[in-house]
Amino acid sequence: MAEIRPFKGFRPKKGVEGKVASYPYDVINSQEAREIAKGNEYSFLHVVKPEIDLPENADLYGDEVYQKGADNLRKMIADGVLVQDDAPCLYIYSQQMKDHFQTGIVCLASAKEYDAGKIKKHEKTRTEKVIDRTKHIKVQGAHAGPVFLTYKAKDSIDKMVKDIQKNEPEYDVTFEDGFRHVLWVVKDQNLISQLIGEFKDIDSMYIADGHHRSESAAENFRQEQTEVTEGYLAVAFPDRELYIMDYNRAVKDLNGLTSADFLAKLKERFEVEDGASGWDGKPTQRHTFGLYLDKKWYKLTIKSEFVNEADPVKRLDSHIITENLLSPILNIVDLKTDKRIDFIGGIRGMKELEKIVDNGKFQFSISMYPTSIQELMDIADADEMMPPKSTWFEPKLRSGYVVNVFK
Repeated sequence: MAEIRPFKGFRPKKGVEGKVASYPYDVINSQEAREIAKGNEYSFLHVVKPEIDLPENADLYGDEVYQKGADNLRKMIADGVLVQDDAPCLYIYSQQMKDHFQTGIVCLASAKEYDAGKIKKHEKTRTEKVIDRTKHIKVQGAHAGPVFLTYKAKDSIDKMVKDIQKNEPEYDVTFEDGFRHVLWVVKDQNLISQLIGEFKDIDSMYIADGHHRSESAAENFRQEQTEVTEGYLAVAFPDRELYIMDYNRAVKDLNGLTSADFLAKLKERFEVEDGASGWDGKPTQRHTFGLYLDKKWYKLTIKSEFVNEADPVKRLDSHIITENLLSPILNIVDLKTDKRIDFIGGIRGMKELEKIVDNGKFQFSISMYPTSIQELMDIADADEMMPPKSTWFEPKLRSGYVVNVFK
């Protein structure tokens, strides 16, 4: 069974929700956060990126950063910017990005279920990031940013959620990026019980985005072993509504090769088509890639003998491009630490892949076909890990729409 729990969430008072809700901590850097929050004392970036209220040379992992985040959160509560619901609630959170809609349930997930493997993961976590996030949770006494979960869709849950959406929402905000975020508060205890009951027939949930937040919440519970620290903030979406974008690559050099030598080596493992005919470089199916080099797109299709379709990891395009191009030809082995490679989220568009090469920042870029949600689930079910930078989910969950303060 999958467990979801209601909770007495802290939410922005009516009328300031558009000023409060912010980007999550991990999609913008400190300087970007400073600029975005400038002149807006309500921005939740003061809680999830508290270094913006300290000198620019402040140690991001210093005690003063964690304490500043806690102080800012408590001030928002004391000033009535964040107000707590009187009784435990669930929340329906709908997002719109152009023509794409997705709707999830804001709830508390269980750290016990995470440790038992009932909330499944597909990415490795880094120890230093887990320590950092755990400190934020401990010092703030809160889960400020939600974990993005998914589950295998169930018609009865979809119907209940759609019925709730017929009511007037609590918040309905279109933010500066053009994405719309709508929230309904579910206070009816009978309806809450029904939703909880529907999830009991779901075998497990999957982390779509937020592995470090999940691991940190679980680590906090392991240390505290209290009921209030077992539940952690999450939004659970049905799998068929999620949208995964391409997560592209850009490389700074050809490892000493000329362009001609590089293309010749590629032809050993890929079918290489010259894109001079005007192809825009965007792959339309699995196992095909775009290569932007010398102001021209090439279409790469991996040869079948280099694909292991029986293995859920090895058949991923992110694995294929590493094992057949980045590693053997360019000697890029560790994607997390090698400074020669960067990763470009699909939200930035194909023109960005051309721009960063044409301006000399990178030697070439690679466009990818998006990983599917089924591929993600297959890997998690097999207890395997995806290669780094395999998925880019949009739209992102806003922080500060609903917060779980547990002490």
